[in-house]
Amino acid sequence: MSIAADLRGILKSSRVLDAPAELRTYAYDASFLTQLAPRAPDAVVIAESTEDVSAVMRFANARHIAVTPRGAASGQAAGAVALTGGIVLALNAMNRVLEIDVANMQAFCEPGVVHAQLNAALAPHGLLFPPDPGSSRMATVGGMASTNAHGMRAVKYGPTSAWVLGLEVVLPDGQVIETGSVGSRAKQSSAGLELTKLIVGAEGTLGVVTRLRLKLMAIPPARAIVLGLFDALENAGQAVQAVFGAGVSPSAIEVLDERCIQAINLYRPAMDLPRVEALILFEADGNPPGVRWDAERVCAVIAPFAQRAEWSDEPARINALWEARSLVGAAVGTLRPGSNRAYCGEDICVPVARIPETLRAIQDISARHRIPIATYGHIGGGGLHPGHLIDGRDPDEIQRVLRVADDIHQLALRMGGTTTGEHGVGSARAPYMAQEHGAALEVMRRLKRALDPHGIMNPGVIFDAPPLPFELPLTGPVGEPAEATIDPG
Repeated sequence: MSIAADLRGILKSSRVLDAPAELRTYAYDASFLTQLAPRAPDAVVIAESTEDVSAVMRFANARHIAVTPRGAASGQAAGAVALTGGIVLALNAMNRVLEIDVANMQAFCEPGVVHAQLNAALAPHGLLFPPDPGSSRMATVGGMASTNAHGMRAVKYGPTSAWVLGLEVVLPDGQVIETGSVGSRAKQSSAGLELTKLIVGAEGTLGVVTRLRLKLMAIPPARAIVLGLFDALENAGQAVQAVFGAGVSPSAIEVLDERCIQAINLYRPAMDLPRVEALILFEADGNPPGVRWDAERVCAVIAPFAQRAEWSDEPARINALWEARSLVGAAVGTLRPGSNRAYCGEDICVPVARIPETLRAIQDISARHRIPIATYGHIGGGGLHPGHLIDGRDPDEIQRVLRVADDIHQLALRMGGTTTGEHGVGSARAPYMAQEHGAALEVMRRLKRALDPHGIMNPGVIFDAPPLPFELPLTGPVGEPAEATIDPG
């Protein structure tokens, strides 16, 4: 019998999919790698309860069948596709907000809850789940926990892991455990190993999250925004360091390079952003007098570095500038009509002091490989998102953009940074993990083997690079150039 037929013996038949057209829709996430090489599973299970998940894991573990947990598939690292076949375990139908505990400022929800919908449910209570990914209207909270998502406001409020107090997790053998102390509603604990933080960021390689206990905060009563325009990238980097040195903690610090500014003006001419080498948005939040002081202080501190600096606490102005930032992901395509964005090498993080140097190096990579790149990101934490524009029908451009991604990953390591600041490793960055982590990677593998001795949980992600339909060359020691041919298959 087939895997799907066997699964229908233990689950509702309607929850199991195996028609070729249905399987094809689960062969992708948002990554460039899955566009090049879709990976259809043997079966899909649309879970509706923890019991469903546990039954699937017991079944798969007994037969050594690979299982790939999947949320909204908005990830960009090829981390939610069945690289070796097996079962895709879709969790998006487990999408209930189970409880909002206002008194203890916590929420309990299932993994398929969409981030923006969670905050919409919290807003009438004056509460907020502060991690803020750019994909808020599609990303699931379970997916955010899986990759330890950061987002624009992580510079002040930290990553998703700082806001997850506990989890219900189904282990590879089907056992269900609760992390963060059973039945607890405490906001902190020093009791034992922090299994919650081990699972958060593990990208579905250690178990399946079926419920989350989240810490919340009060919605800040006031916000202000500072716009800084810079003629030189170096001045922009110095301005950010000066703000931190002045003792100000903005809730967001976002940078757009010259190409991003051009793209936004093409996409939405009414924005009419000034053409400069870098534009930075600083946001302050908190109580009204404090917000005003922070905004005025940021303006004064960055003035010596900026062509222009101004601030506003008018909601219309704040919303207009944040709209410009939110448009950039879609807008970059206007720089090259008919192109598509290749999501690869799209999520590096480097030391803040080296951002100007990194931005210039990215443009050198762009020129060397003749691939237009527009870069934006969370400059306050060092996160950068290069957007590569290619003609996806051109095999030569596919080869060149893969070299671009490799060069950008190597650049991040050379700058003392990381190949992924917030999107996760997936399979796209698995080939770099030995270089990035050294001997620590083997310790991670030991933990993985201890919990998943049969290696069924999301194989090919993080720990071991999967076979791909092209040969992506890696350098030896950081900084040494590579010479190889990429065959896109």
